[in-house]
Amino acid sequence: MKEIKNAVFSGERAEFAAHNAKYISCTFEDGESPLKHSMGIVAESCDFKWKYPFWYSRDITVRESVFHEMGRAGVWYSQGVRFENVKYIAPKGFRRCKGLSLENVCLPFAQETLWQCSDVTLKNVHAEGDYFAMNCNDMVIDGLTLDGNYSFDGARDVIIRNSTLNSKDAFWNSENITIENCKIYGEYIGWNSKKLRFINCEIESLQGLCFIEGLYMRGCTLNNTTLCFEYCSGIDATIEGHIESIKNPISGVIRAGSIGDTILEPMCVDVSRTNIIVG
Repeated sequence: MKEIKNAVFSGERAEFAAHNAKYISCTFEDGESPLKHSMGIVAESCDFKWKYPFWYSRDITVRESVFHEMGRAGVWYSQGVRFENVKYIAPKGFRRCKGLSLENVCLPFAQETLWQCSDVTLKNVHAEGDYFAMNCNDMVIDGLTLDGNYSFDGARDVIIRNSTLNSKDAFWNSENITIENCKIYGEYIGWNSKKLRFINCEIESLQGLCFIEGLYMRGCTLNNTTLCFEYCSGIDATIEGHIESIKNPISGVIRAGSIGDTILEPMCVDVSRTNIIVG
């Protein structure tokens, strides 16, 4: 592998189709697509200052580097990508990638970021931006801190552990999601989804956890959560403490320490299909 140190690249496609190269303390200035169609690339302590640096790339490792604001749409259509200790300021990062690993990565402007990616691992990632991880599948996440609305819309086969999500309308249209030891603050969480599992989670929502097929909950709290479980089927939920209100679940079992209001309207659901246990 050849090494390139302290170089400054400018102009369109400056290192187009580079193979088996290691860039150390290099700067990619103005000029689109500097490493498009590259393969076997390592970048350490580098600055990416312009658009589309890694498109159609394979086997890419980036460490201790910065993607600046204009380094937008930085990693698209690529495979085998690993980022470690990276500050990624630009929006629209990571689109349609496969085999993506982010560890100790900060994404302070994560608008439209991580879309339609598969085989994704996130560890100790901080992200701020709406529509994070839309339509992704096969994700394993540990230590995510997210501040952004509408996250994980359309996601499939996701495991999230030890994370904090401040995200309105998270997990819409999603399927086969497992969330463990997390704190989730939002509004209409989980609508129109299938196979959602919450284990030892702290959840706060307005009319959350509704319109779900197959909802499993153990060791969870629902703080200030109102009108939950509306039109949910296949519920198996054990809630620690109090639920403010429940409205028209379709079927299943709900257990809670106490419940404020229980709204069951026979004209809307068959109330005999849901067993509500208090105490």
